[in-house]
Amino acid sequence: MLFWILCGAVLLAVTLFLTRALLTGGRKKEHPAFYDLAVYRDQLKEVERDKSRGVISEEDAERLRINISRKVLRADAQIAADAESLSNAGPKAFIGITILLVILIGGGFASYWQLGQPGYQDMGLKSRIADAQETRENRASQSEAEAELPALPPNSGDTEYVQNLIGELREMVAARPNDIQGLKLLVSNEANLGNAKQAYEALARLVSLLGDEATAEEFVTLAELQIIAANGYVSPEAEAALTQTIQLEEDNPVAKYYLGLMFAQTGRPDVAFRVWRNLLNEGPDSAPWIPVIRSQIVDLSEWAGVSFELPPIAELAGPTSEDVAAAQEMTAEDQQDFIKSMVAQLSERLANEGGSAAEWSRLISSLGVLGDTEKAKTVWNEAMLVFAADPDGLETVRASARRAGVAE
Repeated sequence: MLFWILCGAVLLAVTLFLTRALLTGGRKKEHPAFYDLAVYRDQLKEVERDKSRGVISEEDAERLRINISRKVLRADAQIAADAESLSNAGPKAFIGITILLVILIGGGFASYWQLGQPGYQDMGLKSRIADAQETRENRASQSEAEAELPALPPNSGDTEYVQNLIGELREMVAARPNDIQGLKLLVSNEANLGNAKQAYEALARLVSLLGDEATAEEFVTLAELQIIAANGYVSPEAEAALTQTIQLEEDNPVAKYYLGLMFAQTGRPDVAFRVWRNLLNEGPDSAPWIPVIRSQIVDLSEWAGVSFELPPIAELAGPTSEDVAAAQEMTAEDQQDFIKSMVAQLSERLANEGGSAAEWSRLISSLGVLGDTEKAKTVWNEAMLVFAADPDGLETVRASARRAGVAE
């Protein structure tokens, strides 16, 4: 209601101001000729005083009176002409005011109807927080979110041999549901094949069997697989796994990242921004969640109403100028060994510390050049999990995987 009162007050003030300007034409309250008339009256009085003192003769006084009277008549005529012009302008001014009101009121309502939210109640901070909490509590479950997604085609990159192996492994685990090692093997293989749903279902059974022995890594992996299966959506089930992760490992950055994503999805960009900003400050820049945060945190800060400037990122790690100079002096065989060594170092660092999409892309491209397609395929499968919540990053890696012949 306060919004409409303020809008009405502003509209009324603007309308009155413009109406006055149209009706008066910008003229002063008194016509300038009125000042001339006052001067002429004083001049007539001065002529009579000069005549009575004998300063001027009767003939001169009469001549001056006639001259001043002519000026008075001209001033009166000018006042009358302007008054008639203003009177004739009345209808035109009324039409102008009507058009102005139509533009202001009609245009304002049309713009608000298009860009605003008619009928939406004023929302204070407490109301917004309460609505966000309600959204969080009533959001879709894991199964409901998955049901809304289109069915995925089978992975054409999997050979019949691979399909037979995973089929046999599933049958073995089904026959021995309490086999912890079998479940771990099934989770790993399902995840490597990109079967997120089957992987998290197997991992959920594993976590249940382990009970109090389940680790933070297993809980956060469970949440991540559920989020991947739901196309980036953090369901209540995934949130429960993330919460369990934080209870076991308070500073787990992957769990913090996904919890920030959950808050962003449920109407609390302020909380999400604080979580992601802390992760961004903690780094390192090579962490797999950092590129995703950098691509989204500026928009998130605007939704949270926070002024934020994205800090610069460190340059990608790579061969130094000394390395390049040394490689140029090597034989072809030594250069090949040198390249393999650099690729192995990059692979180990990405596996242990993570890295940006550009670095994953570079690793796959290098493996393709070396002809190690099996390793490139393994890295591509892992990258699909790492960048599942980052479509742009995933597409960057996918382009290199296609060139290496390990992705569709």
